[in-house]
Amino acid sequence: MILSRIERPAGPAPRLSQIKSDLGGTYIAHGFIGWLFAATGPVAIILSVGVRGGLTEAQIASWIFGVFLVNGLITTLLSWAYRAPLAFFWTIPGTVLVGPALKTLSFPEVIGAFYATGALILLLGATGWVKKLMSAIPMPIVMGMVAGVFLRFGTDLVHALKADVTIAGPMVLTWLALSTFRRVGEFLPPIIGALLIGIAAALLSGQFHLAGGGGVALAQPVFTVPHWSWSAMVDLVIPLTITVLVVQNGQGFAVLKAAGHEAPIDVITFACGIGGLLAAAVGAVSTCLAGPTNAILTSSGERPRHYTAALTTGLLSIVFGLFASGFTRLMLAAPKPFIATLAGLAMLRVLQGAFAATFRGKHTLGGLVSFLVTVSDISLFNIGAAFWGLVAGYCLSRLLEAPDFHAS
Repeated sequence: MILSRIERPAGPAPRLSQIKSDLGGTYIAHGFIGWLFAATGPVAIILSVGVRGGLTEAQIASWIFGVFLVNGLITTLLSWAYRAPLAFFWTIPGTVLVGPALKTLSFPEVIGAFYATGALILLLGATGWVKKLMSAIPMPIVMGMVAGVFLRFGTDLVHALKADVTIAGPMVLTWLALSTFRRVGEFLPPIIGALLIGIAAALLSGQFHLAGGGGVALAQPVFTVPHWSWSAMVDLVIPLTITVLVVQNGQGFAVLKAAGHEAPIDVITFACGIGGLLAAAVGAVSTCLAGPTNAILTSSGERPRHYTAALTTGLLSIVFGLFASGFTRLMLAAPKPFIATLAGLAMLRVLQGAFAATFRGKHTLGGLVSFLVTVSDISLFNIGAAFWGLVAGYCLSRLLEAPDFHAS
C-alpha cells in the first residue's frame, strides 16, 4: 500500500512525566522565540498581502487563525509522536506569491488553488517521491541555499543596531554577557535576557505603540466557497507546491539534519498536504516545515530534548490562533529594530552552521553558487531565488564537481 511508505516513529511517544523532565528554561525560551518570530514579521506579510489584495478584516483574521491553529496542532502532534522538533507554519514566499495573484484572481479562485496545492502535496507525500528528490541533492548545495535565505537575519541585526542602538544595543550586550558567563546563562538563557531587556528598552523609549480598542475575543473563522479556474491553477498551484516542497521544506530538512535530527520526509510532506487542505478551508495559505523556526528550536541545548521546544511553539501557536486578532495587534506594536535584533541573535549560530556545512568537504563550488543565487533575490516565473539557487548550484556542481557525486 502507498501509505506503507510513511515513516513510523523510532520509539514510543514520551509520557507527560518524560516531557516535564526534558523541558527546561532553554527549550521554553527557544520555543517562545520560535513562536514570536512567526507571530511578528511573517504576520505582517499576511496583513500587507491581504490589505493590498482587498481582503476584509475578517478574511485576514481568518487567514491568521488558520495558519496558527492548524499548524500549531500539527507541530504539537508530530513533535510529540516523533520526539523531534518538527515545527510547521506557512510558506512565506507562497504568501508573497498570492499578493500579485489577488490583482487578477478573486479570493475564492485563490482558495481553490490552495485546495489543489494541498491535495497535490498530500499525493506526493503518500508516494514517497519527495524523499527520493531530497536525497539526490547534495547537502552543501542545500545548505548554501539555507545560508542565503538566513543571511538577511544577520544583516538585519546589523541594520537594527544602526537604526536604533537604544533598543538593539542593550539587547546585544545582554546576549553577549549571558553567553559569556554560561553559569548565569543556564538560569537565564541569553535570548530570553535579550528579549526582556529589549521590551524594557522599547517601553522606556516610548516606542511600544499599542493601538487601543479591540479587546480579547475568540477568533471567528470565515469559510469561503472555493472557485475553480484554470488561471488560478496555472498561476499558483505549481509555484506554491515548489515553494513548499523544495524551498521551505528543503530549508527545514537541512536545518534539522545539521542539528542531528533525521526528519521523516514523507510524514512531513503528508502533513503539509493535510495542513494545506485544512488551512484552505478558512482562507489560509499552504502549510510547510518552518526552516527559520526549527533553526531557532535547535540552536542550543541537548538534541534529545529539542522536541520540547517544538511543543512549546505548537501550544503557543494554538493559543495565538484562537485569539488571533488581539494577539496580532499586540505583536505588531513592537518596534521593528526589536524584532530584527531578536531574530538575528537567535539565528547567529544557525547561520554559522549553515556556512560551515556549505564550505567544507565536497560540492563547495555548487554550494557557493547556490548561496549567491539565493542572496541575489531574483524571481523567475513567479518562483523565488531559493529554488533557482538549488537549481544553479546542482547543475554547476554536476558540470564542474562531477567526481564529488561519485565519491562516498
